Amino acid sequence: MAPTVLIVEDDPPTRMRLEAVVNGIPALKLLGSTGSATEARAALHGQPDVLLVDLGLPDGSGVDVIREAQRVSPNTRAMVITVFVDERHVMDAIAAGAMGYLLKDGSAEYVGSSISELLAGGSPISPPIARYLLQRFQAPRPARASETPLTGRELEILTFIAKGFSVAEVGDLLGISARTVTTHVQHIYRKLEVSSRSEAVFEAVNLGLIDLKS
Repeated sequence: MAPTVLIVEDDPPTRMRLEAVVNGIPALKLLGSTGSATEARAALHGQPDVLLVDLGLPDGSGVDVIREAQRVSPNTRAMVITVFVDERHVMDAIAAGAMGYLLKDGSAEYVGSSISELLAGGSPISPPIARYLLQRFQAPRPARASETPLTGRELEILTFIAKGFSVAEVGDLLGISARTVTTHVQHIYRKLEVSSRSEAVFEAVNLGLIDLKS
């Protein structure tokens, strides 16, 4: 029988994208797809081979779903797919039993290959998260020129982006044009030496420039 996948993701467009990824791989079978922790707990009794789970759910945490999977379906391999890049979420998910940790801005091909890697015994981890885990167990690295703090406006914009606002929404909130916001974002990427939203948020959190808990 083909390995089965259970998707737990509360954002409908993202959930549909993940469903398309799984359905596009003939060697996999979509066991179920849900947007809540409650429904996920019930679906776990179907003994999925892979649990692809977001951490921020409307009725609980994906970490709790991973713990439940460990209890009722110990052969299930759990892999996080999320926007959360802060230490607490990463370490809590791994401690609960997650065997992979992906950021949502990965391509469909990357997500698909990560599921296959997980089933083959690997532990797929998005590069920014892997870098964080390595740095966590290394001696503190010397400051780099690129770690120069962002300007107040850049920090403000990055904080809104970290909370999921679009460029247009940030512009409306700050009373500036979307084009101006885009220019600021380009400056943020250059200063932090990153190329995506999730990497920028990760680096800013890792350097203590923004606090997602506030």
